[in-house]
Amino acid sequence: MEHAGSEPYSDSDKPVWPPVAVPGQPSVAPSVPSPEEPSTVIPDPAPVSEGEQVLTELREQIRRYVVLPSEEAFTAVTLWVAATHLQTAWQHAPRLAVVGPAKRCGKSRLLDVITESVHDPLITVNASAAAVFRSITDTPPTLLVDEADTLFGSVKVAEKNEEMRGLLNAGHQRNRPTLRVSGPNHEVAKFPTFAMAALAGIGDLPDTIMDRSIVIRMRRRRPGEKVAEFRTFRDTPALHALRDRFAAWLAPLHADAMELTPTMPVEDRAADTWQPLVSIADLAGGQWPDLARTACRVMAKHEAEHDQDSSSLGIRLLADIRRAFATEGNPPALRTGRLLDILNQDDETPWPEHTANGLTPRGLQILLKEYGISSATRRFHGNVQAKGFTRLQFADSWARYCPEPTPESTTGG
Repeated sequence: MEHAGSEPYSDSDKPVWPPVAVPGQPSVAPSVPSPEEPSTVIPDPAPVSEGEQVLTELREQIRRYVVLPSEEAFTAVTLWVAATHLQTAWQHAPRLAVVGPAKRCGKSRLLDVITESVHDPLITVNASAAAVFRSITDTPPTLLVDEADTLFGSVKVAEKNEEMRGLLNAGHQRNRPTLRVSGPNHEVAKFPTFAMAALAGIGDLPDTIMDRSIVIRMRRRRPGEKVAEFRTFRDTPALHALRDRFAAWLAPLHADAMELTPTMPVEDRAADTWQPLVSIADLAGGQWPDLARTACRVMAKHEAEHDQDSSSLGIRLLADIRRAFATEGNPPALRTGRLLDILNQDDETPWPEHTANGLTPRGLQILLKEYGISSATRRFHGNVQAKGFTRLQFADSWARYCPEPTPESTTGG
């Protein structure tokens, strides 16, 4: 009974009775308020190193101006540029071979971007081998060779530039100087050859250079692939800023780089060539060590398969030339022009699409060079002189690499 003027029980004043079990129902324990759970603390993201950041920024700058064949190619070019800023720490100086099947594949544009971001670029247009090796010092420049196909494109031209090819081969490894007689006393002088180099050209470079290279196989852009135009005065300041940041980041790491022995996903010369790039990635940290090793593995495998395909392509050419001779009735000799017409008219072969113009005289010469076969001026029907091949030139290679199947002899009985 409530008394006048008194307040009813508030909730806090009401007695709390223990729960009473109800027959036939499970007992219910009294609910106890749980303490408030602590809020989840999200840790701050790990800071991005200067190396990781500058590599990423350069990769995006390259992507702005050129279309490369793969993400691995973007990784490789970016790391190669960075490695030029630490050349004195490396045992090997990898070449960057930027090759494509035809003009307008972006080779020169990529070289433009590289030129503005590498260490001490030395453009070697029409330079003699003597001028180049006299420009290499103990702190080597980065050699840049555009239109390298004009140096090595034909057999005759390649012979004239054999000294340059020797320089590029020797300069891949440290302590491979070239010797020259110099001065009024004709004393023998040693000139260093060690320097990283980028070469761009149509078609593959000589095998000895390709074997020492990170190979970027360029392609023409498809209609939907857009890139920004590269303008020297407008666009080089950003690339120069990245170049300077690479130098500032890597200079204090020189001793560390010399001691690095990174784990490599490849072996032998491929490992020698890729090691500076993987070392740069390890110094940068973050995602770059994984990106570098993936690029190394994928691109080295692609080149190994390409080498195998090139060998198979040569054998295919030998077999197709034998069919071409048979088509003409197996004459003792066949003009180069007629031979190419037959090869390029067969849509079942790779020759119509070997280049934009099909298989060319130069392409034919390069493929047959491995077998010691070359064209020569010969006399044909009507006393006409023209470049051509004799059937006898191919006999040995046909027998060795693509012998015709011999019908199995059968015996009666």
